[in-house]
Amino acid sequence: MKVFIVFILTLPLICSCWPSSISFMDKGSMPEDWKTFSVLTLENNAPNTPLSYATVISEEIKDGVQNNTRLLLNSTSDSAEVIIEGVITNYVISPIALLEGDNASQNRLSISVKFNIFITKPEEDQMTMTSTRFVDYDSNTDLGTVEGDLLEEVNKQIVQDVINKLLSNW
Repeated sequence: MKVFIVFILTLPLICSCWPSSISFMDKGSMPEDWKTFSVLTLENNAPNTPLSYATVISEEIKDGVQNNTRLLLNSTSDSAEVIIEGVITNYVISPIALLEGDNASQNRLSISVKFNIFITKPEEDQMTMTSTRFVDYDSNTDLGTVEGDLLEEVNKQIVQDVINKLLSNW
């Protein structure tokens, strides 16, 4: 009988903690007025960057935002509520983990992109952010053979930074 009474008394407490909705898409603090977004092809101001990199990262940002938020891609920036543009400012390969005789056991590919995010609704606003990400690889490996995989890994991190900025406005 005591177990039954304890159960009846704790039932309202348990029910009050139950989630009202469950979703795998993070809604964050993104305003409801935001329906569409547009991504302008990033400008490339970093030396040694592969020629197609600006286009590739721009397309990955489009895919990432569209697949991980409720925003829909708008091909024209004139009518989008969120407009993302950016500049690739740094693309550097540097030695790390130096060994005896000034030899490196690993190299690091670092990429920095400065973003300007223009908001047209509910009121005009602008957010800026810089995403600097890197990936390490074995210095005995030819960069040409692994560069595609390294860029893919760094791009995922940069795209996640943009999504986090949109969802949380940090």
